[in-house]
Amino acid sequence: MSTVTVTDSPAPAPVRAARPEYKVTGRRVLRSEWAKLWSLRSTWITLGLGLVFLVAFGVIAAAHYKSELNSGRPMHRDDVAATALSLSVFGTNFAQLALGVLGVLITAGEYSTGMIRSTLAAVPRRLPVLWSKALVFGLVALVVATVGVFVAFTIDSGIVSGTPAALTLSHSGVVRSLLGAGLYLGLVGVIGTALGALLRSVAGGISVLVASLMLVPGLISLLPSSWQDNISPYLPSNAGESMFALTHDSTSLSPTAGLVVFVGWTVLALAGAAYRLVRTDA
Repeated sequence: MSTVTVTDSPAPAPVRAARPEYKVTGRRVLRSEWAKLWSLRSTWITLGLGLVFLVAFGVIAAAHYKSELNSGRPMHRDDVAATALSLSVFGTNFAQLALGVLGVLITAGEYSTGMIRSTLAAVPRRLPVLWSKALVFGLVALVVATVGVFVAFTIDSGIVSGTPAALTLSHSGVVRSLLGAGLYLGLVGVIGTALGALLRSVAGGISVLVASLMLVPGLISLLPSSWQDNISPYLPSNAGESMFALTHDSTSLSPTAGLVVFVGWTVLALAGAAYRLVRTDA
């Protein structure tokens, strides 16, 4: 008599649902960069500093002008020619550093932490990452800067009301100049983003940014006057300043020409960053 051994057949393995395929689109890359931007503590701190610089230094400049005017002493030549507009944009020299440095951190910071490898693995075409970073931060910097200069101008107009520097938004060229200041700072943020991607170093990107905006104009001033007149107006910082200057002379560019030149510098920085991003490994 034989014994039949019955063995249980193994249960079929559970069928896993196929993971949905996610297509990389420009909108999704933008949303990703938006989320990464606001997840950084440095974003909130640096944008806050940029806004404080614009408002605080503008108010300090207006208060200084009012005290000099009421002191009875002869005023400095620059103070005599001051207007509520020039006083309200006094903080742009400081805000451009905050926004430009943050732009460098957004791109170069990913290289320093190694996160750029994950980013490029998710977006193999690479260039959409650069365009998205530049667009997202450029728009954020534009909004923050525009709000800052309009707030500074509103406060300064009240401080210098009744003085030779008094201006209102209805004066010719004031709104254009305030919008130009916001656009200039927004483009500075884009340049910082491009420099971070080009140099892939936080220290290197910040150094080039500071040198191009602040050190090079000082060095150009050491050249003969004929050379200065031909070179100085086309430097990034000087071309940018002409975008929001209320008056112009023969040594400066018009607002439109200044915008064209500064946009050219921005495109040049982005082109260099795009070339390196495509041609070299992360």
